[in-house]
Amino acid sequence: MGRLDALSRAWDQAQMPDSPTTNQPELTVSELAASLKRTIETNYDQVIVRGELGRVTIAKSGHMYADLKDDKAVLNTIMWRGQVDRLTFRPEEGLEVVATGRLSTYEGRSAYQMIASTMRPAGAGALMQLLEERKKKLAAEGLFDARHKKPIPYMPRTIGVITSPTGAVIRDILHRIRDRFPVRVIVWPALVQGEQAAAQVTTGIRGFNAMTGADRPDVLIVARGGGSIEDLWPFNEETVVRAAFESEIPLISAVGHETDTTLIDYVSDRRAPTPTGAAEIAVPVRTELILSVEESGQRLKRALTRALARASDKLVAARLPRPESLLQSKRQRLDYAAASLPRAALALTQKARLKLSRLQLSPSTLRAEIRGQRQRLREAAVRARPALMRLIEQRKAALNAEGKLLETLSYQATLKRGYVIIRDNSGQLVRTSGQARTLPVMRVTFADGDVTAAPIEGDTPPPAAKPKPAPRKKGDQGNLF
Repeated sequence: MGRLDALSRAWDQAQMPDSPTTNQPELTVSELAASLKRTIETNYDQVIVRGELGRVTIAKSGHMYADLKDDKAVLNTIMWRGQVDRLTFRPEEGLEVVATGRLSTYEGRSAYQMIASTMRPAGAGALMQLLEERKKKLAAEGLFDARHKKPIPYMPRTIGVITSPTGAVIRDILHRIRDRFPVRVIVWPALVQGEQAAAQVTTGIRGFNAMTGADRPDVLIVARGGGSIEDLWPFNEETVVRAAFESEIPLISAVGHETDTTLIDYVSDRRAPTPTGAAEIAVPVRTELILSVEESGQRLKRALTRALARASDKLVAARLPRPESLLQSKRQRLDYAAASLPRAALALTQKARLKLSRLQLSPSTLRAEIRGQRQRLREAAVRARPALMRLIEQRKAALNAEGKLLETLSYQATLKRGYVIIRDNSGQLVRTSGQARTLPVMRVTFADGDVTAAPIEGDTPPPAAKPKPAPRKKGDQGNLF
């Protein structure tokens, strides 16, 4: 303040026509900007401003840049990432808010701005307006259409509950399920109020949907107790609503009391008035099921009794004869057949004799038949002879070719070219000179016969071949010693 006062006095003196030259020091632009920054931050270190949000931008760093305005002025507002994460609502353009913070300046543009530490909607009316606008937006996208609703399974094996693990809500749900139809319940702990609630509820819905196997729930319940519109606001956030819409598992919303309505109620597959009501929707009453099964069993038993009675009446009305009367006609037919069998056999024999006599077999007839068969056989042989001779010639030519090939490939042909075969006394082949020197006698086979031979005394084996020296590596000059 002292420097500002000095600047003001110097300006006033400069405007006076007869003011003498003073010794007031000159200030640089940076010094003046720093002085103004200290003055504003000192006098406006805690301010509460009400206005309408405009040009809301959340950078990749998480910081929020917005304009706080009314019909006459605009205030540049900044909120750092830590404070943005603690907001219980999503700042949107056109929303009236109350911001608390301090004023500062930005020397680079000679502008003043507000560094907000907290921000809240300006009353329930603003929240309701924001809720209606968001509801219209999501409804226009089709998230609330009834065709997207999935049926709730009648008898789920596993139920997933997303709520606070320490509140009365989870105790009421577990108690109600235990009384009606005990099933497996998996609790996903999540905050249901505050700035982190929306993110944790969204994570719970998507986490249950990512499960596989027996641990995957058959139905989900998102629940919390009653509260003000600010308390229930996390269930109006778009992230929660879209996660509920994308859930492949049927979802029951039980947020607040019966009079409380949030956006998740519109997108869920079934809305319950209370968390206890959600448990009643999720599972049937076990005792009622048992009574229903027993009643159905009694009805089935009575129906079977009536059906058997009707069948018995029909059987009596049909007057089915006794088994003895059913066999009497069969026995009579058997007696008739036994009596007619001898006569039928005699008639069959006489018929066969008559047929045999008509054949009139005699030696002359047999000889004529034999001559006919011989004549037909000779004729067939004459016709088959040329084909048989051609087949024999073909087989003979093929045999000769195979014989020539065998003779060419046989070892005798090799011996005719000057080679010999050497064997020992047992007939085994001698393949090396060393083996031959150990034998007293060998049998040498030529193309025209065998000859017995023996090795010459004093014959020494040929010197062994010297091993080749190892190849010298590149750059190796060897050893001189």
